[in-house]
Amino acid sequence: MRTRAQPLRGRTVVVTGAARGLGAALARAFDDRGARLALLGLEGPRLEHVAGTLANDTACWDVDVTDDAAMADTARQVRARLGPASVVVGNAGIAEGGPFADSDPQVWRRVIEVNLIGSAVTARSFLPDLFATRGYYLQVASLAAMGTSPLMSAYCASKAGVESLAHALRAELSHHGVGVGIAYINWTDTDMVRDADRHAVLRELRAHMPPPARKVYPAEQVADRLVVAAERRKASVYVPAWLRAVQPVRAALPPLVTRVARTELPRIERETPFEATGLLGAGGRADLGPRDPT
Repeated sequence: MRTRAQPLRGRTVVVTGAARGLGAALARAFDDRGARLALLGLEGPRLEHVAGTLANDTACWDVDVTDDAAMADTARQVRARLGPASVVVGNAGIAEGGPFADSDPQVWRRVIEVNLIGSAVTARSFLPDLFATRGYYLQVASLAAMGTSPLMSAYCASKAGVESLAHALRAELSHHGVGVGIAYINWTDTDMVRDADRHAVLRELRAHMPPPARKVYPAEQVADRLVVAAERRKASVYVPAWLRAVQPVRAALPPLVTRVARTELPRIERETPFEATGLLGAGGRADLGPRDPT
């Protein structure tokens, strides 16, 4: 009987945004493969809680992914504590919704900073390790990177940005033996998505998507697919798998969305006035200031 190969056993894996949601599920899935884990995020107690559920060597760093100096220092500490990273997952992300014209400029900017700038800072900070290990960087993107959505301009812009960032890094780093992958994911059962459904502006948005695109997937299922992609150093991974079929027709999505929005948004707004959501979920609240211990 053949034993399942475990290419990540004993290797160091870095996961950002690891305090909850998909990040915590990724930590557990990598731990199941025998990896050592470096968990990064803004919620120290939550990170420690996740670490306490893991079987392998794990350490936590309470750090803002947009802080260049702090992230560079964290990368040095991870190397000293766990060894050079073989896999880095740029997962940290936040979201807000509402009309762009009425959006809070600071909140809108923060979504871009965490999702896009934070991903770039993460990649830059751990590149010396990935060069040394000929490792793999996995960027968590979204269906929002391939299409577009009204009332979520910051999130869509940031996810389109990280997709382009990952494509550029793949071309730039391939001759160094460093692999770069993009994870295209849809609605995932996290506190951010659950909070989105509390707001009429985003609840209606999801309700008007085609039935397959409305489905919410368990974080554990998404995490398992992403970890398999990391094991295989895949250039892309789609969860659910049908998202791959969107790639050939993605140029048709913006005009289609515009056509639907032209009639549907006025109707929805007559029933429920659109309001800004602010940053969504406990992770978003943690980014704003006081950390949520629950």
